[in-house]
Amino acid sequence: MPEYLQRRFGGERIQMYLSSLSLLLSIFTKISTDLYSGALFVQVCLGWDLYLSTVLMLVVTGLYTIAGGLAAVIYTDALQTLIMVLGAIVLAVKAFNEIGGYPNLEEAYLKAVPSKIVPNTTCHLPRADAMHLFRDPVSGDLPWTGMTFGLSIVATWYWCTDQVIVQRSLSAKNLSHAKAGSILASYLKMLPLFVIIMPGMISRVLYPDAVACVDPEECARVCGTAVGCSNIAYPKLVVELMPSGLRGLMIAVMMAALMSSLTSIFNSSSTLFTMDIWRKLRPGASERELLLVGRVVTVVLVALSVVWIPILQSSSGGQLYIYIQAVTSYLAPPVTAVFILAVFWPRANEQGAFWGLMVGLVLGLARMGLELAYPQPSCGVPDQRPWLLADIHYLHFAVLLCVTTGAVVVGGSLMTPPAPPQQLKDLTWWTLSRYLPEPVDSTSQGHPDGSCSATLGSEQPPKAEGPPATSLKDTTEPPFWARVCGINAIVLMCINIFCYAYFA
Repeated sequence: MPEYLQRRFGGERIQMYLSSLSLLLSIFTKISTDLYSGALFVQVCLGWDLYLSTVLMLVVTGLYTIAGGLAAVIYTDALQTLIMVLGAIVLAVKAFNEIGGYPNLEEAYLKAVPSKIVPNTTCHLPRADAMHLFRDPVSGDLPWTGMTFGLSIVATWYWCTDQVIVQRSLSAKNLSHAKAGSILASYLKMLPLFVIIMPGMISRVLYPDAVACVDPEECARVCGTAVGCSNIAYPKLVVELMPSGLRGLMIAVMMAALMSSLTSIFNSSSTLFTMDIWRKLRPGASERELLLVGRVVTVVLVALSVVWIPILQSSSGGQLYIYIQAVTSYLAPPVTAVFILAVFWPRANEQGAFWGLMVGLVLGLARMGLELAYPQPSCGVPDQRPWLLADIHYLHFAVLLCVTTGAVVVGGSLMTPPAPPQQLKDLTWWTLSRYLPEPVDSTSQGHPDGSCSATLGSEQPPKAEGPPATSLKDTTEPPFWARVCGINAIVLMCINIFCYAYFA
């Protein structure tokens, strides 16, 4: 992605900034959260210390990341996904059986109250709109306006521009495989509502004193975090409900999946730093030096992430999902705005894009700094945070940040000269070539180590190991598979619209 924007706009400062931002987001929202959630899982299942579990995960993950690379990540992901989905389905069925089926979920959930509460408060009560996606735009914990527009902006950043996802798409053999992989991921993405979220609600029903605790002393005793223990809902269900054999398999697969996610992040982050930053600083760096630098960067990122874990534990009321979405809402919307304008508005230029990103970064960091300085008050404590935190939901802030960045990009681009037409060839929606690509010099075929850092506009999959390619690959698809992918995309949209309307 940074390379695409470098080719689209010219210059190097946008590429350097996006690579640095990706590394920053890796620390705040990926490595630290994966380490914390994995260590929490081990803590709940085995009773080990949180930081001992973190070190154990790091050691095992580091060993097979260094040995395997991206190929090991993809193959292990494929196997783990199958086992994890089957295990999650079994767990969901057992959880629903415990409460008498889906029809009883809402009634049982609304009665799930911990025995130890904070007097004269209502924070121990489940939300009355817990079974609805469309929640009040002012008082809702996930307002429908923010969920519809704010989450769409954040999701566009993650699924369309994030290095981890783009790297996997570019590793496909051809365009049909890339489309099919995205569609399969979309089908799998439909499952969490039924096999993770609803079982998590059932976990509160079955174990309200642990999962729904609100008293700080009680929460600290249960899970070691005074702000709440909702993060242990799913692992608690695994430990309590799964039969012995399946429990061990589920725990092993969950840990392997978390470690696999870490290896993906390590692989993509080291690629970003070595290719987009270190090579600019040292153009003559050898392959051995790049490999060593990539490993050192991984160690540094991990160290910073471990230091960040205590801050993560106490942020966003102790809810890991809310923390991830909030931090992403402060840093990702400017990238979404620039990416969309880069693809669909040929008049956007480097000056407008760069200053739009800078304005978005300053505003996002300001909101994030306030969030860390004024954490969400615990149960029974008056909310005395600044109005920017108390009155503007983080998803609404994401919308405002994206619009502001877009306005700066448009204004800056209109006040400065446009990019030359030859620079836009094959790099915007309106300037794509409609003919087969011509042979090009093999030196432009990507990075020499075969890493997936090809650009969107070049219509080129990542270079595989072996003899250098002599031309861009043809992106035309077999008509049959093109139709299969198209039909499945339409089916997916229909299913999503139905589920959205049903639970609205």
